[in-house]
Amino acid sequence: MESSGKPSAAQIVVLATSSTLTAIFYSIYRSRAKTVSRLKEAKKVSIDQDLKATLSETPGRCVSYAVIEGVVRSVKETLNSQFVDNCKGVIERLTLKEEKMVWNRTTHIWNSTEKVIHQRTNTVPFAIGSHDEDITTTVRVVRPLDGAELDLETTYENFHPTAQSLSSVIGHFISGERPKGVHETEEMLRVGDSLTGVGELVLDNNLIKLQPPKQGFCYFLTRQDYESLLRKHVNGVRVWRILAVVFGLATCSTLLFMLWKWYVHCRESRKKRSILEEFKEQQRKRMRELKVDEDSVPPTNCTVCLSRERSCVFLECGHVCSCGPCFEALPEPKKCPICRATIDRVVPLYNS
Repeated sequence: MESSGKPSAAQIVVLATSSTLTAIFYSIYRSRAKTVSRLKEAKKVSIDQDLKATLSETPGRCVSYAVIEGVVRSVKETLNSQFVDNCKGVIERLTLKEEKMVWNRTTHIWNSTEKVIHQRTNTVPFAIGSHDEDITTTVRVVRPLDGAELDLETTYENFHPTAQSLSSVIGHFISGERPKGVHETEEMLRVGDSLTGVGELVLDNNLIKLQPPKQGFCYFLTRQDYESLLRKHVNGVRVWRILAVVFGLATCSTLLFMLWKWYVHCRESRKKRSILEEFKEQQRKRMRELKVDEDSVPPTNCTVCLSRERSCVFLECGHVCSCGPCFEALPEPKKCPICRATIDRVVPLYNS
């Protein structure tokens, strides 16, 4: 807080930053909390022989937000792994990442970075079936790549190091970039994997489908079970809530501190004005007792004796209001006659 009572630039920056972060964290928390609430309210539907009949009797022939748990089953064709024999799936993602070391000119340290240089995802139609192989009812999955939490199993990975030569080493040192190699991975959603889907369950032309909800709810496809998925999101909501509370408290603390400093400044200003008015009143009273006209007293005269010129600067308040003898006559601890501040030291004033 500055002497004028205005908040300092650092306090304004801290208040603005904490307020912004609080708003961001609270917004994320509200969004995640809404997702968790909808997950808890989602209807768990079992895949059995009566599922089609149950949906046909449901209004609109759909369940707006349902949980389906089962195993991945192919509809017609499957995708074969390009690296692993007898590995069949319905989603395949091939990724190439370039790994290199980059020289940081600020910290003077080589930092490891990676960049995706190629990624391709292949899919074929698939469905979720019951864990019981005797049940033939399946649920066709629509737009699976739109599903959140879609964690694929890594079926193959390999690192191809970059060939190094003397000229390339010198070039990399000059450019500040030192390639390490290319990391190649293959990820798949395999036939027979357990899969949990959360979305809109509809009966369309005698075909049961799980598709993204129309109400803006989150669409989930994950290899976790429903309880694990819910627990993960509940824990995430707890983290964002803690962050929002912590930065909210920081914002309130900063604001209260600024208000308190402003209140103290106003109180000190009122106190100084009151002391100054009291001093002036005492000075006028002293002049009346001495029968001295106020206009006849030079402005440079001592405010205590009204006869000698002022010759002392009081520190730290900086007032020039007294002569040397009157300062010596002040009682201990010596205080400024105007503002009542303690006099730490005195600097003689020489008038030329």
